[in-house]
Amino acid sequence: MKNRLSRIFKEDGRTVMLAVDHGYFLGAVSRMEEPRKVIEPLIPYADSLMITRGVLRNCIDPSSDIPIVLRVSGGNSILGKDLSCEDIAVSVRDALRLNVCAVALSVYVGAEYEHQTLMALSRLINEANELGIPVLAVTAVGKELEKRDERYLTLSSRIAAELGAQVVKTYFCEGFENVVKACPVPVVIAGGPKMKDEIDVLSIAHQAIACGAKGVDMGRNIWQSRWPVAVISAVRSIVHENASLKKASALFEELQNKKPA
Repeated sequence: MKNRLSRIFKEDGRTVMLAVDHGYFLGAVSRMEEPRKVIEPLIPYADSLMITRGVLRNCIDPSSDIPIVLRVSGGNSILGKDLSCEDIAVSVRDALRLNVCAVALSVYVGAEYEHQTLMALSRLINEANELGIPVLAVTAVGKELEKRDERYLTLSSRIAAELGAQVVKTYFCEGFENVVKACPVPVVIAGGPKMKDEIDVLSIAHQAIACGAKGVDMGRNIWQSRWPVAVISAVRSIVHENASLKKASALFEELQNKKPA
């Protein structure tokens, strides 16, 4: 398990994860209609991919050594009444066969199917621990974006850690340092819905790292940008080089000018 985690979190204890698992409930989301074309150019800049088994098997070169965090929860869609109606959709045995470094599952604290998702997390941890596979718990909010505040995220993150998750993925919020303090395992931040511009993305990443996050797991705010390589490169400079927001923004603008859309 430590070996698998060390492939995701680099020597500085931090990680830049690229989330490309959105299709499991959103389908062919904008700019991810052809996953291989979008993902391949970004692999050299990511420390790991958060991905579904279907896209992994069909769109990632099997010779690639990029560490994989496999999305194993599902059973819901954006068309459904409640996004929290989610369960384990991929067996730990299949995850092991795919040679993944971790498995990921969403929990919906306070939602209608809270109990179902928390028990699914517990079952996943029980099974994955037997095989030395770390579990990443995602503190999902479904369509209720207003839940992304300190009180809710602290509660959700702590519960996930208490149940045994080795890593927690959650949203950045005001008072985020308290979310991190209350969570005894590494916390990485989600990018969430597309932000206004790339500087906002860098600002959130910078604030999160300053508050104690061990990295980012961003998706749409990287690959939906017109300059995805420039964005992920600037985010890497924040995570792994402790770059200031000013320096990271300058790097983004430099790369943006070099590689027009």
